[in-house]
Amino acid sequence: SHREADASRSPYSPQAAHLMLEAMRRAYLDRARHLGDADFVEIPAHLTSKEYAAKLAREIDARRATPSEDLGKDIPLAEKEKPGISEKSGFVKKATFTDQTTHFSIVDASGMAVANTYTLEQSFGSRVVVRGAGFLLNNEMGDFNWVAGLTNTTGRIGTPANLIEPRKRMLSSQCPTIVCRDGNTILITGSPGGRSIISTVLQTIVNHVDYQMSPRENLAQARMHHQWLPDALQYEGAGQEEFAATVEALTRMGHRIVPAPERGQGSAHSIWVDPTSGRRTGVADFRRGGLAVGK
Repeated sequence: SHREADASRSPYSPQAAHLMLEAMRRAYLDRARHLGDADFVEIPAHLTSKEYAAKLAREIDARRATPSEDLGKDIPLAEKEKPGISEKSGFVKKATFTDQTTHFSIVDASGMAVANTYTLEQSFGSRVVVRGAGFLLNNEMGDFNWVAGLTNTTGRIGTPANLIEPRKRMLSSQCPTIVCRDGNTILITGSPGGRSIISTVLQTIVNHVDYQMSPRENLAQARMHHQWLPDALQYEGAGQEEFAATVEALTRMGHRIVPAPERGQGSAHSIWVDPTSGRRTGVADFRRGGLAVGK
C-alpha cells in the first residue's frame, strides 16, 4: 500500500511535492506550446538546457502555486470557467483510467536493455487487424490537436505545433526510459497513462536517483500529476487519511486537488541494476498487476 516516507527524504513532503508540481506545470505548458513533429516545426533548443531550467526554477514561488493561466498568457483560452471544480471542496471530478497502453522493460545477460511502450490509443485501436499477423493497428491520429486554436481550461490543446498535416507525425506522451550512470544501465522504466506518463516516469527516476528508494518502495509511493491545464493536481493520496496533512498543506498553497484514477496513476514496470554488483531487480507495478521474471 502507499505510504508516506519521512519528510526529510520524501519527494512527497508538502514542500518537495509543491516544487515538483510547479516544475510539471511549466514543463507541460512548454509541451503545449512547442511539441510536434520536428520535421514540420522547430523545437526550441533551449527547452533542454540547464540555463532554461534554472530560469524556470527561479520563477517558482516556494510558498504558492502559480495559476496556470497566468503562466500561459501567450496561449488564448477559449473558456475561462473551470468546469467540475468545486470551490467549496477544492476537488474536481475524479480522473479516468484507460487500458490501451502497455509498457515493459527488459535486460539480457549481456546488459542489453530495452524500454518499450506501445499503445492502441483507444479500445481496439483503429479496429484494423494486420492480415496474417494478428495484431491491431492503433488510432493514434487522436493525438493531434483536434481544433485549431481551441485551447481551454479542461485540457484541450489547439496550438499550432501539433495540428494535423499530411505526412506529419502526431505527438505522444510516451517516454520509455533507460537511465545510465558512467555508461552503465541503472534503471529501465516507462509507463502507460496518457499525459501522466511523463510525470510517472519523472517520479520513478527522482525516487531512485535523488532519494535512493528501493524498487518496491519507489513504486509504492503515491504519485502526482499536473499538466498545466486543467489547473488541478491529480494525487493518489487524495482522500486517504495518511496523506491528509499533505493534501491540506498543498491546498493552502493554492493547489486544487483531484483524486487519481481508481486503479492509480500509471504502471511503471521497471528493472533496477545495481551499479556495483550488476544484480538486476525487476518489479511489476501493482497498479495494473503483472509479473517480473528472470533466469
